[in-house]
Amino acid sequence: MSRENPEVIDSVAKALALLEVFSVEESALTISRAAALTGLTRPTARRILLTLTNLGFAVQNEGRFSLTPKVLRLGFGYLASLPFWETAQPHLRQLAQSVGESCSMATLDGDEIVYLARIPAQQSVAIPLSTGSRLPAYATSLGKVMLATLSEDEFTAYLERTPLDALTPQTITDPELLRREIDQVRSQGFAIVDGEREVGVRSAAAPVHLRDGRTPAAINLSANGMRVSKEQLLERFVPELLRTAGAISSELGYATVL
Repeated sequence: MSRENPEVIDSVAKALALLEVFSVEESALTISRAAALTGLTRPTARRILLTLTNLGFAVQNEGRFSLTPKVLRLGFGYLASLPFWETAQPHLRQLAQSVGESCSMATLDGDEIVYLARIPAQQSVAIPLSTGSRLPAYATSLGKVMLATLSEDEFTAYLERTPLDALTPQTITDPELLRREIDQVRSQGFAIVDGEREVGVRSAAAPVHLRDGRTPAAINLSANGMRVSKEQLLERFVPELLRTAGAISSELGYATVL
């Protein structure tokens, strides 16, 4: 149990924190590195890594630990529990084929978006994103759609705790400018981002609604700015994106009130 909260099991919390530090850049960790990344003591990190290895979630090779495919069971359990994940997949594939660009679905997790699905296209922008990838919400079209679902108090709290770092020269870093941008997204029902997270990448996103009106996720399409102008994105691709988001929402039981 946790000393601060008797309802929390510290060892579980520490094990999950250690699992979270594995990444593309840190795919194989020594005990010392795992301890440094998590803030755990070296003996605690060692016990957790050996436990994960014993349970089949990790393997050890020459003093380094890496995760096994068994970890995917944890993530897939979440995806399989989502009422919209399986519904959205064929619609995303059809949209990607129609526009010839990559399409994705993501949800808001804390101050970041996490990708739930991604359909690449042959001529799509070469960005290494996949299911589980995380990006800052404020600089992405998917994130802006999800931020638009927050209440005013929730969005104000987000602005107060989130550094708006300039990821590119186009990134909106002024809180009031971002607030106005999010207001516009709410009003028009979609978001467009032009090189705010990645120079030369344009994207548009739209919300997915459930029967009860909640917006648990958003879908988007991304294009190379050298190939697709902002006008083309708005005039040709956004209508198809909105139709796809509407089709997914309709299949989930959502109906707009005319």
